[in-house]
Parts: sequence; C-alpha cells; structure tokens
Amino acid sequence: MSQRIRIKLKSYDHNLIDKSAETIVKAVKATGAVVSGPIPLPTHKKVFTVNRSTFVNKKSREQFELSTFKRLMDVYNSSSKTIDALMKLELPSGIEVEIKV
Repeated sequence: MSQRIRIKLKSYDHNLIDKSAETIVKAVKATGAVVSGPIPLPTHKKVFTVNRSTFVNKKSREQFELSTFKRLMDVYNSSSKTIDALMKLELPSGIEVEIKV
C-alpha cells in the first residue's frame, strides 16, 4: 500500500487525548510503519456569558469556557497490518477520531 494515513483526534479532555495518541503511536509502530506526530493543533475555546440573576443585576454575570483539544498524526509506509491494528484499537469514549487515507 505505502500510502499516507492522516489521523485527527478531538476531545474536551487533554489528558484523555494524549493517552489515546500514545496508544495509537504504539500500535502503529508495532506494525513497522513510521509515525509523524502527535502534533498539537490550536485549542479552540468557546466562552459563554450568562446572567447570574434572571431579572435584575445586569452587571452580575458568570462566564463558562469549553476548550476543544486537537492532535494530528501522519502514518507512512503503512501495510494491511497497520490498518487492521488501527481498526481493532479500543479508544475511550469522549474522543472523536477522523481517519483519512
């Protein structure tokens, strides 16, 4: 095959995404393929501002933040064993995985 496989990971928890990236790298290196990454992509932050009170005290507000962490990996010199290893991986819930061949 010998083509590039690009793996993108997204999660709200940075510890979870780092551990998942580590397991993917170990599984791919065990098949003999070359891994480039994980490369941390910029963190996307959503900030929500909410009034603390329903009708009065407009100046009293509360802010919440939701951060999305992303990682990027490229796999080179892949074989059918590499693809099988990627398909058999069990990653924890809370991680969005996107694989492009």
